[in-house]
Amino acid sequence: MGFDVGTVPFNSDRWGPPETPASPLLSKHEGAAHPANIPFAPFSRSEKLGRVADWTRSYNFAANPSRSAGGGRDAVFDFALDESSALAGAATDDSCFRLVDGKPPPRPKFGPRWRFQQRPQLPQRRDEEVEARKREAEKERARRDRLYHLNHRFSSSAGGHGPRRDTPAPKSSVDIQPEWTMLDQIPFSTFSKLSFSVPDPPEDLLVCGALEFYDRSFDRVNPKNERRLERFKSRNFFKVTTTDDPVIRRLAADDKATVFATDVILSALMCSPRSVSSWDIVIQRVGNKLFFDKREGSQLDLLSVNETSQEALPDAKEDINSAYSLAIEATYVNQNFSQQVLVRDGNKVTFDEPNPFATEGEEVASVAYRYRRWKLDEDTHLVARCEVHSVTDVKGQRAFMTLNALNEFDPKYTGVDWRQKLETQRGAVLATELKNNTNKLAKWTAQALLAGADLMKLGYVSRVHPRDHFNHVILSVIGYKPRDFAAQINLNTSNMWGIVKSIVDLCMKLNEGKYVLVKDPVKPQVRIYEVPADAFENEYVEEPLPEEEQVQPPAEEDATGNAMDAAAEAEANSAAGAAEEEKDVSASTV
Repeated sequence: MGFDVGTVPFNSDRWGPPETPASPLLSKHEGAAHPANIPFAPFSRSEKLGRVADWTRSYNFAANPSRSAGGGRDAVFDFALDESSALAGAATDDSCFRLVDGKPPPRPKFGPRWRFQQRPQLPQRRDEEVEARKREAEKERARRDRLYHLNHRFSSSAGGHGPRRDTPAPKSSVDIQPEWTMLDQIPFSTFSKLSFSVPDPPEDLLVCGALEFYDRSFDRVNPKNERRLERFKSRNFFKVTTTDDPVIRRLAADDKATVFATDVILSALMCSPRSVSSWDIVIQRVGNKLFFDKREGSQLDLLSVNETSQEALPDAKEDINSAYSLAIEATYVNQNFSQQVLVRDGNKVTFDEPNPFATEGEEVASVAYRYRRWKLDEDTHLVARCEVHSVTDVKGQRAFMTLNALNEFDPKYTGVDWRQKLETQRGAVLATELKNNTNKLAKWTAQALLAGADLMKLGYVSRVHPRDHFNHVILSVIGYKPRDFAAQINLNTSNMWGIVKSIVDLCMKLNEGKYVLVKDPVKPQVRIYEVPADAFENEYVEEPLPEEEQVQPPAEEDATGNAMDAAAEAEANSAAGAAEEEKDVSASTV
Protein backbone atom coordinates (compact mmCIF):
# COMPACT_ATOMS: atom_id res chain seq x y z
CA MET A 1 0.00 0.00 0.00
CA GLY A 2 1.23 3.46 -0.84
CA PHE A 3 1.06 6.50 1.34
CA ASP A 4 -0.96 9.44 -0.01
CA VAL A 5 0.59 12.69 1.10
CA GLY A 6 -2.31 14.69 -0.31
CA THR A 7 -2.22 17.85 -2.34
CA VAL A 8 0.30 20.53 -1.45
CA PRO A 9 -0.95 23.95 -2.59
CA PHE A 10 1.49 26.10 -4.50
CA ASN A 11 1.92 29.77 -3.65
CA SER A 12 3.45 31.82 -6.46
CA ASP A 13 3.26 35.16 -4.61
CA ARG A 14 5.26 34.55 -1.41
CA TRP A 15 6.78 31.95 0.86
CA GLY A 16 4.33 29.78 2.80
CA PRO A 17 0.81 28.42 2.18
CA PRO A 18 -1.71 30.50 0.18
CA GLU A 19 -4.34 32.56 1.94
CA THR A 20 -7.15 30.40 0.52
CA PRO A 21 -7.08 26.95 2.08
CA ALA A 22 -6.86 24.14 -0.47
CA SER A 23 -7.22 21.29 1.96
CA PRO A 24 -9.76 20.42 4.64
CA LEU A 25 -6.81 20.07 7.05
CA LEU A 26 -6.21 23.81 6.78
CA SER A 27 -8.52 26.56 7.93
CA LYS A 28 -8.35 30.29 7.48
CA HIS A 29 -7.62 31.91 10.80
CA GLU A 30 -6.99 35.62 11.05
CA GLY A 31 -6.10 35.88 7.37
CA ALA A 32 -3.52 33.11 7.25
CA ALA A 33 -3.51 29.39 6.64
CA HIS A 34 -3.44 27.38 9.85
CA PRO A 35 -4.05 23.69 10.70
CA ALA A 36 -7.65 23.12 11.58
CA ASN A 37 -8.81 22.29 15.11
CA ILE A 38 -5.32 22.76 16.60
CA PRO A 39 -4.89 25.52 19.21
CA PHE A 40 -1.99 27.90 19.18
CA ALA A 41 0.90 26.99 21.48
CA PRO A 42 1.83 29.64 24.08
CA PHE A 43 5.39 30.05 22.84
CA SER A 44 7.74 32.53 24.51
CA ARG A 45 7.96 35.99 23.02
CA SER A 46 11.72 35.68 22.71
CA GLU A 47 11.43 32.80 20.25
CA LYS A 48 11.11 33.73 16.58
CA LEU A 49 10.06 30.27 15.44
CA GLY A 50 7.53 27.93 16.95
CA ARG A 51 6.36 24.39 16.49
CA VAL A 52 3.01 22.71 16.56
CA ALA A 53 4.24 19.61 18.36
CA ASP A 54 7.60 18.45 19.67
CA TRP A 55 8.06 14.77 18.81
CA THR A 56 11.61 14.68 20.20
CA ARG A 57 10.66 15.25 23.81
CA SER A 58 10.97 12.50 26.39
CA TYR A 59 8.02 11.80 28.67
CA ASN A 60 9.91 9.66 31.15
CA PHE A 61 8.81 11.80 34.08
CA ALA A 62 10.34 9.57 36.72
CA ALA A 63 13.81 9.57 35.11
CA ASN A 64 13.83 13.20 34.05
CA PRO A 65 11.35 15.24 36.11
CA SER A 66 12.84 18.50 34.87
CA ARG A 67 11.35 17.88 31.40
CA SER A 68 7.89 17.12 32.75
CA ALA A 69 4.74 18.99 31.83
CA GLY A 70 5.04 21.41 34.67
CA GLY A 71 8.52 22.52 33.63
CA GLY A 72 7.93 23.12 29.86
CA ARG A 73 6.71 26.20 28.12
CA ASP A 74 4.54 24.20 25.63
CA ALA A 75 2.77 22.07 28.22
CA VAL A 76 -0.50 22.41 26.33
CA PHE A 77 0.66 19.59 24.05
CA ASP A 78 1.48 17.21 26.91
CA PHE A 79 -1.34 14.63 26.59
CA ALA A 80 -1.63 11.23 28.21
CA LEU A 81 -3.97 8.38 27.23
CA ASP A 82 -6.51 7.20 29.78
CA GLU A 83 -6.03 3.44 29.49
CA SER A 84 -9.29 2.55 31.26
CA SER A 85 -11.37 4.58 28.78
CA ALA A 86 -9.50 3.17 25.83
CA LEU A 87 -10.18 -0.38 26.94
CA ALA A 88 -13.86 0.49 27.26
CA GLY A 89 -14.01 1.21 23.54
CA ALA A 90 -14.02 4.95 23.69
CA ALA A 91 -10.61 5.46 22.19
CA THR A 92 -11.90 7.85 19.57
CA ASP A 93 -13.73 10.03 22.05
CA ASP A 94 -12.06 13.19 23.31
CA SER A 95 -12.95 12.19 26.85
CA CYS A 96 -10.27 9.47 26.79
CA PHE A 97 -7.60 12.18 26.77
CA ARG A 98 -6.70 14.28 29.76
CA LEU A 99 -4.20 17.01 30.28
CA VAL A 100 -1.15 16.18 32.36
CA ASP A 101 -0.87 18.23 35.52
CA GLY A 102 1.21 21.24 34.52
CA LYS A 103 1.62 22.53 38.06
CA PRO A 104 5.33 22.79 39.00
CA PRO A 105 6.49 20.60 41.86
CA PRO A 106 6.66 22.30 45.26
CA ARG A 107 10.02 23.71 46.24
CA PRO A 108 11.53 23.74 49.71
CA LYS A 109 10.76 26.85 51.63
CA PHE A 110 14.29 27.43 52.91
CA GLY A 111 16.52 26.57 49.98
CA PRO A 112 17.59 23.38 48.21
CA ARG A 113 16.50 20.12 49.66
CA TRP A 114 20.01 18.69 49.81
CA ARG A 115 20.95 21.10 52.55
CA PHE A 116 18.61 19.36 54.97
CA GLN A 117 18.95 15.81 53.68
CA GLN A 118 22.73 15.23 53.84
CA ARG A 119 23.88 11.88 54.95
CA PRO A 120 25.35 11.86 58.42
CA GLN A 121 29.15 11.85 58.19
CA LEU A 122 31.47 10.09 60.53
CA PRO A 123 33.58 12.38 62.71
CA GLN A 124 36.96 13.12 61.14
CA ARG A 125 40.04 11.55 62.64
CA ARG A 126 42.07 14.09 64.57
CA ASP A 127 45.27 12.20 64.12
CA GLU A 128 48.67 13.39 63.00
CA GLU A 129 48.02 12.91 59.30
CA VAL A 130 44.94 15.16 59.32
CA GLU A 131 46.79 17.85 61.23
CA ALA A 132 49.76 17.56 58.91
CA ARG A 133 47.55 18.02 55.85
CA LYS A 134 46.00 21.10 57.40
CA ARG A 135 49.42 22.56 58.11
CA GLU A 136 50.55 21.83 54.57
CA ALA A 137 47.50 23.60 53.17
CA GLU A 138 48.11 26.64 55.37
CA LYS A 139 51.77 26.75 54.38
CA GLU A 140 50.83 26.50 50.71
CA ARG A 141 48.48 29.47 51.05
CA ALA A 142 51.13 31.44 52.89
CA ARG A 143 53.71 30.59 50.23
CA ARG A 144 51.38 31.71 47.43
CA ASP A 145 50.64 34.96 49.21
CA ARG A 146 54.33 35.57 49.79
CA LEU A 147 55.21 34.88 46.16
CA TYR A 148 52.37 37.11 44.99
CA HIS A 149 53.56 40.04 47.09
CA LEU A 150 57.13 39.27 46.11
CA ASN A 151 56.61 39.20 42.35
CA HIS A 152 54.00 41.93 42.06
CA ARG A 153 54.98 44.30 44.85
CA PHE A 154 56.13 47.06 42.51
CA SER A 155 53.43 46.66 39.86
CA SER A 156 50.60 48.50 41.62
CA SER A 157 48.72 50.97 39.51
CA ALA A 158 48.19 54.66 40.20
CA GLY A 159 44.63 53.99 41.35
CA GLY A 160 45.85 52.05 44.36
CA HIS A 161 44.50 48.64 43.28
CA GLY A 162 47.87 46.91 43.20
CA PRO A 163 49.27 44.56 45.81
CA ARG A 164 50.37 45.69 49.23
CA ARG A 165 53.79 47.20 49.77
CA ASP A 166 54.12 46.58 53.48
CA THR A 167 56.65 43.73 53.01
CA PRO A 168 60.16 44.89 52.07
CA ALA A 169 61.63 43.52 48.88
CA PRO A 170 64.50 41.02 49.18
CA LYS A 171 67.86 42.72 48.85
CA SER A 172 70.83 41.58 46.86
CA SER A 173 73.82 40.24 48.79
CA VAL A 174 75.97 42.97 47.25
CA ASP A 175 75.05 46.50 46.22
CA ILE A 176 75.05 46.76 42.43
CA GLN A 177 76.92 49.93 41.53
CA PRO A 178 75.98 52.07 38.50
CA GLU A 179 79.45 51.78 36.98
CA TRP A 180 79.27 47.99 36.87
CA THR A 181 78.67 46.41 33.48
CA MET A 182 76.39 43.39 33.26
CA LEU A 183 77.87 40.86 30.83
CA ASP A 184 75.45 37.98 31.01
CA GLN A 185 72.56 36.49 32.97
CA ILE A 186 71.95 32.76 33.19
CA PRO A 187 68.62 31.28 34.32
CA PHE A 188 68.66 28.23 36.56
CA SER A 189 66.67 26.31 33.97
CA THR A 190 69.86 26.26 31.89
CA PHE A 191 71.87 24.84 34.79
CA SER A 192 69.50 21.92 35.27
CA LYS A 193 70.27 20.65 31.76
CA LEU A 194 74.06 20.61 32.13
CA SER A 195 76.07 17.45 32.66
CA PHE A 196 79.78 16.72 32.84
CA SER A 197 81.72 13.73 34.14
CA VAL A 198 85.21 14.30 35.47
CA PRO A 199 87.40 11.89 33.52
CA ASP A 200 89.88 11.09 36.30
CA PRO A 201 89.54 10.79 40.09
CA PRO A 202 90.86 13.75 42.10
CA GLU A 203 94.47 13.92 43.22
CA ASP A 204 95.58 15.02 46.69
CA LEU A 205 98.33 17.62 46.34
CA LEU A 206 98.70 18.44 50.03
CA VAL A 207 96.96 17.81 53.38
CA CYS A 208 97.34 20.32 56.24
CA GLY A 209 96.10 20.49 59.81
CA ALA A 210 95.23 17.91 62.46
CA LEU A 211 92.13 15.86 63.26
CA GLU A 212 90.68 14.53 66.48
CA PHE A 213 88.74 11.28 66.74
CA TYR A 214 84.96 11.12 66.75
CA ASP A 215 83.26 10.23 70.04
CA ARG A 216 80.98 7.31 69.23
CA SER A 217 78.99 7.79 72.41
CA PHE A 218 77.08 10.56 70.61
CA ASP A 219 75.52 7.92 68.34
CA ARG A 220 73.43 6.85 71.37
CA VAL A 221 72.11 10.32 72.10
CA ASN A 222 68.32 10.62 71.85
CA PRO A 223 65.67 13.12 72.99
CA LYS A 224 65.32 11.28 76.30
CA ASN A 225 69.07 11.28 76.77
CA GLU A 226 69.94 14.70 75.39
CA ARG A 227 73.23 16.51 75.93
CA ARG A 228 73.79 20.19 76.52
CA LEU A 229 75.65 21.97 73.74
CA GLU A 230 78.96 23.32 75.01
CA ARG A 231 80.68 26.55 74.01
CA PHE A 232 84.21 26.52 72.61
CA LYS A 233 85.31 30.13 72.80
CA SER A 234 89.01 29.32 72.93
CA ARG A 235 89.11 27.39 69.64
CA ASN A 236 89.54 29.45 66.51
CA PHE A 237 87.77 28.82 63.22
CA PHE A 238 89.12 30.19 59.95
CA LYS A 239 87.12 31.24 56.88
CA VAL A 240 89.91 32.29 54.54
CA THR A 241 89.10 33.04 50.93
CA THR A 242 90.97 31.58 47.97
CA THR A 243 93.48 34.32 47.15
CA ASP A 244 94.38 34.82 50.84
CA ASP A 245 95.35 31.16 51.23
CA PRO A 246 99.17 30.87 51.27
CA VAL A 247 99.05 27.27 50.09
CA ILE A 248 96.93 28.16 47.06
CA ARG A 249 99.26 31.04 46.28
CA ARG A 250 102.15 28.60 46.32
CA LEU A 251 100.33 26.09 44.11
CA ALA A 252 99.38 28.84 41.66
CA ALA A 253 102.99 30.01 41.47
CA ASP A 254 104.05 26.43 40.66
CA ASP A 255 101.42 26.22 37.87
CA LYS A 256 99.70 23.26 39.48
CA ALA A 257 96.34 24.30 38.00
CA THR A 258 94.52 27.08 36.15
CA VAL A 259 91.38 27.36 38.31
CA PHE A 260 91.45 27.79 42.11
CA ALA A 261 88.55 27.80 44.59
CA THR A 262 87.36 26.46 47.96
CA ASP A 263 84.78 23.80 48.73
CA VAL A 264 82.38 26.44 50.11
CA ILE A 265 82.48 28.40 46.84
CA LEU A 266 82.26 25.32 44.63
CA SER A 267 79.31 23.93 46.60
CA ALA A 268 77.47 27.25 46.21
CA LEU A 269 77.93 27.01 42.45
CA MET A 270 77.05 23.33 42.26
CA CYS A 271 73.83 23.73 44.27
CA SER A 272 72.86 27.16 42.92
CA PRO A 273 69.57 25.95 41.34
CA ARG A 274 68.34 25.07 44.85
CA SER A 275 69.15 28.49 46.33
CA VAL A 276 66.55 31.17 47.06
CA SER A 277 68.47 33.85 48.93
CA SER A 278 70.95 36.07 47.18
CA TRP A 279 74.70 35.33 47.26
CA ASP A 280 77.74 36.47 45.29
CA ILE A 281 81.15 35.15 44.23
CA VAL A 282 84.08 37.34 43.15
CA ILE A 283 85.95 36.06 40.08
CA GLN A 284 89.45 37.27 39.23
CA ARG A 285 91.11 36.54 35.90
CA VAL A 286 94.89 36.88 36.25
CA GLY A 287 96.78 35.83 33.14
CA ASN A 288 95.64 32.35 32.22
CA LYS A 289 94.49 31.61 35.78
CA LEU A 290 91.07 31.95 37.35
CA PHE A 291 90.40 32.55 41.07
CA PHE A 292 86.97 32.20 42.71
CA ASP A 293 86.80 34.31 45.89
CA LYS A 294 84.26 35.41 48.45
CA ARG A 295 84.03 38.86 49.96
CA GLU A 296 84.89 39.68 53.55
CA GLY A 297 81.76 39.01 55.60
CA SER A 298 80.09 37.29 52.68
CA GLN A 299 76.76 35.54 52.96
CA LEU A 300 78.57 32.29 52.17
CA ASP A 301 80.18 32.39 55.63
CA LEU A 302 76.77 31.98 57.28
CA LEU A 303 74.40 29.02 57.25
CA SER A 304 70.90 29.74 56.02
CA VAL A 305 67.86 28.54 57.99
CA ASN A 306 64.50 27.74 56.39
CA GLU A 307 65.73 29.22 53.11
CA THR A 308 63.44 27.04 50.98
CA SER A 309 60.57 26.92 53.47
CA GLN A 310 57.06 28.01 52.56
CA GLU A 311 56.72 29.70 55.95
CA ALA A 312 57.94 33.30 55.93
CA LEU A 313 60.29 34.40 58.69
CA PRO A 314 59.97 37.73 60.54
CA ASP A 315 61.37 40.70 58.64
CA ALA A 316 62.72 42.57 61.65
CA LYS A 317 66.48 41.99 61.78
CA GLU A 318 66.57 42.24 65.58
CA ASP A 319 64.00 39.43 65.95
CA ILE A 320 65.62 36.20 67.15
CA ASN A 321 63.73 34.28 64.43
CA SER A 322 64.64 36.55 61.53
CA ALA A 323 66.70 35.13 58.69
CA TYR A 324 69.85 37.00 59.72
CA SER A 325 69.60 36.11 63.42
CA LEU A 326 68.94 32.46 62.62
CA ALA A 327 71.94 32.39 60.25
CA ILE A 328 74.22 33.69 63.03
CA GLU A 329 72.76 31.16 65.46
CA ALA A 330 73.08 28.26 63.00
CA THR A 331 76.75 29.07 62.33
CA TYR A 332 77.45 29.28 66.06
CA VAL A 333 75.67 25.96 66.72
CA ASN A 334 77.43 24.23 63.82
CA GLN A 335 80.90 25.25 65.02
CA ASN A 336 80.32 24.18 68.63
CA PHE A 337 78.73 20.91 67.60
CA SER A 338 81.68 20.00 65.37
CA GLN A 339 84.04 20.29 68.38
CA GLN A 340 81.86 18.76 71.09
CA VAL A 341 81.40 15.37 69.40
CA LEU A 342 85.17 14.72 69.48
CA VAL A 343 87.30 12.79 71.93
CA ARG A 344 89.31 15.56 73.57
CA ASP A 345 92.11 13.43 75.00
CA GLY A 346 94.94 15.04 73.06
CA ASN A 347 95.18 12.19 70.56
CA LYS A 348 95.30 13.71 67.06
CA VAL A 349 96.09 12.64 63.54
CA THR A 350 98.59 15.06 62.00
CA PHE A 351 99.36 15.54 58.32
CA ASP A 352 102.05 16.92 56.02
CA GLU A 353 101.86 20.51 57.26
CA PRO A 354 100.18 22.25 60.21
CA ASN A 355 97.20 24.51 59.92
CA PRO A 356 98.32 27.21 57.43
CA PHE A 357 96.18 29.94 59.05
CA ALA A 358 97.07 29.42 62.72
CA THR A 359 99.90 31.03 64.62
CA GLU A 360 102.23 29.13 66.91
CA GLY A 361 100.62 28.25 70.23
CA GLU A 362 97.12 29.09 69.07
CA GLU A 363 94.34 26.60 69.83
CA VAL A 364 92.50 25.78 66.63
CA ALA A 365 89.48 23.67 65.80
CA SER A 366 89.84 20.10 64.61
CA VAL A 367 90.05 20.41 60.83
CA ALA A 368 92.16 19.11 57.98
CA TYR A 369 92.51 20.90 54.66
CA ARG A 370 92.80 18.66 51.62
CA TYR A 371 94.07 20.48 48.52
CA ARG A 372 92.70 18.36 45.70
CA ARG A 373 93.05 18.69 41.92
CA TRP A 374 90.49 17.72 39.25
CA LYS A 375 91.06 17.56 35.51
CA LEU A 376 88.32 19.38 33.60
CA ASP A 377 89.95 19.07 30.16
CA GLU A 378 93.41 18.85 28.64
CA ASP A 379 94.19 22.51 29.33
CA THR A 380 92.14 23.15 32.47
CA HIS A 381 92.79 21.77 35.96
CA LEU A 382 90.94 22.86 39.11
CA VAL A 383 92.40 22.94 42.62
CA ALA A 384 90.06 23.31 45.60
CA ARG A 385 90.70 23.48 49.34
CA CYS A 386 88.36 20.99 51.01
CA GLU A 387 87.69 20.44 54.71
CA VAL A 388 87.18 17.34 56.85
CA HIS A 389 86.42 17.70 60.55
CA SER A 390 87.15 14.38 62.21
CA VAL A 391 88.50 10.88 61.78
CA THR A 392 87.33 7.48 62.99
CA ASP A 393 88.28 3.84 62.65
CA VAL A 394 86.09 1.68 60.43
CA LYS A 395 87.11 -1.99 60.23
CA GLY A 396 90.68 -1.16 61.11
CA GLN A 397 91.00 1.65 58.59
CA ARG A 398 90.82 5.38 59.16
CA ALA A 399 87.85 7.15 57.66
CA PHE A 400 87.42 10.91 57.25
CA MET A 401 84.11 12.52 58.18
CA THR A 402 82.39 15.88 58.09
CA LEU A 403 80.35 17.20 61.01
CA ASN A 404 77.34 19.50 60.56
CA ALA A 405 74.32 20.36 62.68
CA LEU A 406 70.72 21.16 61.88
CA ASN A 407 69.09 23.47 64.41
CA GLU A 408 65.46 23.66 65.49
CA PHE A 409 64.38 27.12 66.59
CA ASP A 410 60.59 26.89 66.87
CA PRO A 411 58.37 23.88 66.05
CA LYS A 412 55.56 26.24 65.04
CA TYR A 413 57.45 27.20 61.88
CA THR A 414 58.23 23.64 60.80
CA GLY A 415 55.20 21.81 62.19
CA VAL A 416 57.37 18.96 63.49
CA ASP A 417 58.55 18.75 67.09
CA TRP A 418 61.92 17.01 67.15
CA ARG A 419 61.60 15.91 70.77
CA GLN A 420 58.49 13.91 69.89
CA LYS A 421 59.31 12.71 66.36
CA LEU A 422 63.03 11.95 66.27
CA GLU A 423 62.72 8.51 67.83
CA THR A 424 59.51 7.33 66.17
CA GLN A 425 59.44 9.28 62.87
CA ARG A 426 63.02 10.12 62.02
CA GLY A 427 62.27 10.00 58.29
CA ALA A 428 59.52 12.60 58.64
CA VAL A 429 61.92 14.94 60.46
CA LEU A 430 64.56 14.55 57.75
CA ALA A 431 61.95 15.03 55.02
CA THR A 432 60.85 18.28 56.65
CA GLU A 433 64.44 19.51 56.83
CA LEU A 434 65.00 18.56 53.20
CA LYS A 435 62.00 20.67 52.28
CA ASN A 436 62.92 23.68 54.39
CA ASN A 437 66.73 23.56 54.01
CA THR A 438 67.33 21.74 50.75
CA ASN A 439 70.06 24.14 49.65
CA LYS A 440 72.02 23.89 52.90
CA LEU A 441 71.87 20.09 53.01
CA ALA A 442 72.84 19.86 49.34
CA LYS A 443 75.87 22.10 49.92
CA TRP A 444 76.97 20.02 52.91
CA THR A 445 76.69 16.88 50.80
CA ALA A 446 78.63 18.47 47.93
CA GLN A 447 81.39 19.55 50.33
CA ALA A 448 81.64 16.00 51.71
CA LEU A 449 81.91 14.63 48.17
CA LEU A 450 84.55 17.19 47.21
CA ALA A 451 86.60 16.42 50.32
CA GLY A 452 86.41 12.69 49.73
CA ALA A 453 84.85 12.08 53.16
CA ASP A 454 83.81 8.54 53.96
CA LEU A 455 81.04 9.60 56.36
CA MET A 456 79.00 12.67 57.12
CA LYS A 457 77.40 13.15 60.53
CA LEU A 458 74.26 15.25 60.92
CA GLY A 459 73.40 16.49 64.38
CA TYR A 460 69.93 17.59 65.46
CA VAL A 461 70.33 20.53 67.85
CA SER A 462 67.36 22.31 69.39
CA ARG A 463 66.85 25.28 71.65
CA VAL A 464 66.26 24.65 75.34
CA HIS A 465 63.29 27.01 74.99
CA PRO A 466 61.89 28.46 71.73
CA ARG A 467 62.57 32.01 72.95
CA ASP A 468 66.12 31.29 74.16
CA HIS A 469 68.60 31.38 71.30
CA PHE A 470 71.73 31.08 73.48
CA ASN A 471 71.26 27.64 75.07
CA HIS A 472 70.88 24.46 73.02
CA VAL A 473 70.81 20.69 73.45
CA ILE A 474 71.90 17.86 71.14
CA LEU A 475 68.95 15.53 70.53
CA SER A 476 70.43 13.07 68.05
CA VAL A 477 73.40 12.38 65.76
CA ILE A 478 72.90 10.35 62.58
CA GLY A 479 75.55 9.24 60.10
CA TYR A 480 75.28 8.84 56.33
CA LYS A 481 77.52 7.93 53.45
CA PRO A 482 77.85 11.00 51.19
CA ARG A 483 77.10 9.19 47.94
CA ASP A 484 74.06 7.42 49.36
CA PHE A 485 72.77 10.65 50.88
CA ALA A 486 73.33 12.48 47.58
CA ALA A 487 71.21 9.88 45.80
CA GLN A 488 68.56 10.21 48.51
CA ILE A 489 68.24 13.99 48.07
CA ASN A 490 68.46 13.74 44.26
CA LEU A 491 71.84 15.47 44.01
CA ASN A 492 73.42 14.56 40.67
CA THR A 493 77.21 14.81 40.64
CA SER A 494 77.33 15.06 36.84
CA ASN A 495 75.03 18.08 36.96
CA MET A 496 77.14 19.63 39.74
CA TRP A 497 80.30 19.43 37.68
CA GLY A 498 78.41 20.51 34.56
CA ILE A 499 77.53 23.81 36.27
CA VAL A 500 81.13 24.38 37.37
CA LYS A 501 82.48 23.49 33.93
CA SER A 502 80.10 25.93 32.18
CA ILE A 503 81.00 28.79 34.56
CA VAL A 504 84.72 28.11 34.12
CA ASP A 505 84.43 28.01 30.32
CA LEU A 506 82.45 31.25 30.36
CA CYS A 507 84.96 33.05 32.59
CA MET A 508 87.94 31.79 30.59
CA LYS A 509 86.62 33.75 27.62
CA LEU A 510 86.63 37.01 29.59
CA ASN A 511 89.45 39.52 29.61
CA GLU A 512 91.77 39.95 32.53
CA GLY A 513 90.08 41.76 35.38
CA LYS A 514 87.65 41.36 38.26
CA TYR A 515 84.07 40.13 37.96
CA VAL A 516 81.27 39.22 40.34
CA LEU A 517 78.66 36.49 39.98
CA VAL A 518 75.44 37.49 41.79
CA LYS A 519 72.33 35.42 42.49
CA ASP A 520 69.25 37.52 41.78
CA PRO A 521 67.32 38.10 45.03
CA VAL A 522 63.94 37.41 43.38
CA LYS A 523 64.36 35.57 40.09
CA PRO A 524 65.97 32.11 39.74
CA GLN A 525 69.01 33.28 37.81
CA VAL A 526 72.57 34.56 38.20
CA ARG A 527 74.19 37.62 36.66
CA ILE A 528 77.83 38.34 35.81
CA TYR A 529 79.09 41.91 36.26
CA GLU A 530 82.42 43.42 35.34
CA VAL A 531 83.63 45.50 38.30
CA PRO A 532 86.61 47.82 38.86
CA ALA A 533 89.87 46.32 40.09
CA ASP A 534 89.54 48.02 43.49
CA ALA A 535 85.99 46.84 44.13
CA PHE A 536 85.20 45.23 47.53
CA GLU A 537 88.43 46.51 49.07
CA ASN A 538 87.88 48.08 52.47
CA GLU A 539 89.90 51.27 52.43
CA TYR A 540 88.06 52.89 55.32
CA VAL A 541 90.32 54.02 58.18
CA GLU A 542 88.70 55.37 61.31
CA GLU A 543 90.15 58.78 62.13
CA PRO A 544 90.39 59.92 65.77
CA LEU A 545 87.95 62.56 66.95
CA PRO A 546 89.18 66.12 67.51
CA GLU A 547 90.47 66.78 71.01
CA GLU A 548 87.59 69.08 71.89
CA GLU A 549 85.07 66.34 70.99
CA GLN A 550 86.74 63.58 72.99
CA VAL A 551 85.32 62.49 76.34
CA GLN A 552 87.27 64.22 79.11
CA PRO A 553 88.04 62.62 82.49
CA PRO A 554 86.05 63.89 85.51
CA ALA A 555 87.29 66.99 87.31
CA GLU A 556 89.51 66.50 90.38
CA GLU A 557 87.21 68.31 92.78
CA ASP A 558 84.24 66.19 91.68
CA ALA A 559 86.21 63.03 92.30
CA THR A 560 87.29 64.07 95.80
CA GLY A 561 83.89 65.42 96.71
CA ASN A 562 82.17 62.18 95.82
CA ALA A 563 84.76 59.76 97.15
CA MET A 564 82.30 57.72 99.15
CA ASP A 565 79.88 57.43 96.24
CA ALA A 566 82.69 56.40 93.90
CA ALA A 567 83.86 53.73 96.35
CA ALA A 568 80.36 52.36 96.69
CA GLU A 569 79.92 52.34 92.93
CA ALA A 570 83.27 50.57 92.44
CA GLU A 571 82.30 47.93 94.99
CA ALA A 572 78.99 47.37 93.22
CA ASN A 573 80.72 47.14 89.84
CA SER A 574 83.24 44.63 91.12
CA ALA A 575 80.49 42.49 92.58
CA ALA A 576 78.56 42.61 89.31
CA GLY A 577 81.71 41.75 87.36
CA ALA A 578 82.43 38.80 89.59
CA ALA A 579 78.88 37.54 89.18
CA GLU A 580 79.09 37.93 85.41
CA GLU A 581 82.43 36.12 85.31
CA GLU A 582 81.02 33.30 87.43
CA LYS A 583 78.08 33.06 85.07
CA ASP A 584 80.40 32.80 82.03
CA VAL A 585 82.54 30.16 83.69
CA SER A 586 79.53 28.07 84.69
CA ALA A 587 78.08 28.40 81.20
CA SER A 588 81.35 27.34 79.57
CA THR A 589 81.68 24.28 81.80
CA VAL A 590 78.11 23.02 81.31
